[in-house]
Amino acid sequence: MFDHAQIRALAAVLRSGSFEAAAAELHLTPSAISQRIRALEERLGTVLVIRGQPARPTDAGARLARHAEEIGLLEHLLAADLGLAGIDRPGAAITLRIAVNADSLATWLLPALAAAGALGADLLFDLAIDDQDHSEDWLRRGAVSAAITARPGPVQGCDSHPLGLLRYRATASPAYMARWFADGVTAASLARAPAITYDTKDRLQERWLRAVTGRRPGYRSHMIPSARGFVDAARLGLGWGMIPEALVRADLDAGRLVELVADRPLDLALHWQVSRMTGAALAPLTRAILATARQSLIAP
Repeated sequence: MFDHAQIRALAAVLRSGSFEAAAAELHLTPSAISQRIRALEERLGTVLVIRGQPARPTDAGARLARHAEEIGLLEHLLAADLGLAGIDRPGAAITLRIAVNADSLATWLLPALAAAGALGADLLFDLAIDDQDHSEDWLRRGAVSAAITARPGPVQGCDSHPLGLLRYRATASPAYMARWFADGVTAASLARAPAITYDTKDRLQERWLRAVTGRRPGYRSHMIPSARGFVDAARLGLGWGMIPEALVRADLDAGRLVELVADRPLDLALHWQVSRMTGAALAPLTRAILATARQSLIAP
């Protein structure tokens, strides 16, 4: 139904963000890449790429790019089964797009991706960063083949594997605590004291506030979309925030950061969801993800 060369050109443009980079990857001219995508769009009667810097997919384009990714993985698996590994797609890298939350990336995920290579997963990774409560939407749109999510049940067409609990601590600097909570951590002081939030999707501070106060108090917040910048901001006294324990354990032990309320962590359950169609091809990656999660996360 689809022209393989046209689909590969589309996937390369969306992966690299430009026609020029896609042309270099596929050893073609930008004009040839453009012609292939235009022919595919005309055949399907819909726009697949939003031209710009970078080039972005439409919903249909994202689904077709994922289709190309899955076909590549299935071809790779078939070649391995036939003893033809390494010659199934000469010169073509297999790129896997995964939706992950920033805190997993900053704490435990990278060792898992590195371990996957040792287990035989010959992949390039294209990571889409999104909140764990929203990463499943990437699967539903067909924009990724796997995701780390907070959703326990599988998205349609996927298998779901529990990973464990990522523990967060509500932390701030001692100077910040002296300034904003001299009379104690109360609903009133929490409403006045500036927090730190990753982005508008980040609800961890809100969840912790509700757990501690029993209600949903209003609060004001900085927006700092960087896991490392989040920690630095807390150290510098900009605000308090929910930070993975793995990132602040040394600071807590050394007294550079303190908990707002002692021994009141917030545990977030994470799950690995992978497309059922490519599950067998991604088995080495799934094994590495699960093994690393068992070592790094808290058992539920």
